[in-house]
Amino acid sequence: MSESLNINENIIINNKYKIVVSVLVLIGALSYLIFLAFNSATIYYYTVGEANKLDNNIKSERMLRISGTLKPNSFSREEDSTTSYFILTDGQETLNAYHNGIIPDLFFNEHSEIILEGRYDSNKNFQSNNIIVKCPSKYSAVEEEEV
Repeated sequence: MSESLNINENIIINNKYKIVVSVLVLIGALSYLIFLAFNSATIYYYTVGEANKLDNNIKSERMLRISGTLKPNSFSREEDSTTSYFILTDGQETLNAYHNGIIPDLFFNEHSEIILEGRYDSNKNFQSNNIIVKCPSKYSAVEEEEV
């Protein structure tokens, strides 16, 4: 009878060990997934001034994100084309850029922060593949006051 008691105790200890290991693996997997979710939600970008100071090798080889605002009266578009030319500024320095595609409406708001994703071309102009426009925070304050 004592042998069957020892066997039952060993089975219980083995089951507890398996449960503890399973819970630890599950917690580790969930922690890793949470880390990936937060890491991928972050957008890293350079300001216009920082981008202008980058080494030419970095500019030509890497996909970059550059943040600034649209310089007033700098936007132009080729006739019968979706290619747009504009100048992005951080208030002190400027960046010549162009984009082939649809431009978001908030792009033209003087308070909107614009983030361009793309590369520098051989002429040192920034070729944008994607435009992200961050809505100005002052609009959310106005909406809250109206409610």
